[in-house]
Amino acid sequence: MYPYIFGASCKQNSMTIKNGELTNAIQLSSPHFNQRPDPFDISLLVIHNISLPAGEFGGNYIRDLFLGKLDIDAHPSFLSLKGVRVSAHLFIDRLGKAVQFVNLTDRAWHAGVSSFDGKDNCNDYSIGIELEGTDETAFTDAQYQCLATVTSQIINTYPKITKQRICGHSDIAPGRKTDPGRAFDWEFYKRLIN
Repeated sequence: MYPYIFGASCKQNSMTIKNGELTNAIQLSSPHFNQRPDPFDISLLVIHNISLPAGEFGGNYIRDLFLGKLDIDAHPSFLSLKGVRVSAHLFIDRLGKAVQFVNLTDRAWHAGVSSFDGKDNCNDYSIGIELEGTDETAFTDAQYQCLATVTSQIINTYPKITKQRICGHSDIAPGRKTDPGRAFDWEFYKRLIN
């Protein structure tokens, strides 16, 4: 099911970060963000997965969720999302196309109750990237390539983020979250990062 293409292709030499915006990514402004308590403390990258409805790919439901426009009557499982206000900085679809919903200098609402290395409230100091997928479904080569390209640019722009400060949602919210899941190949991803 891929009647939509709302992302931009991640070409290694064409992606840079300027004023918190990833060039060549489609820019869609989520209303679900606020300012960081310390705009100079961007020091963690968090990898997530998402699919709406669960296990289904394609369509515009994820975009609509992050934009605060999800029609909760469109699918029975969406009733649990009524009133939910959530966002990520970036989303990478199964085709390896990127969409930016929140400027990287701002605080996206992706982590929830969380802690990394003894420091709570990861949204305050992290960048969140959502991959279209599930814990059990292999991610595509195009997604890994795009994620690695974007990660390299993030590390170059925000030097407090190192390979050691890249984690999954499950690492900062253990017992509550499981993404990006067992299907995510951390070793392959980290080899791809320049």
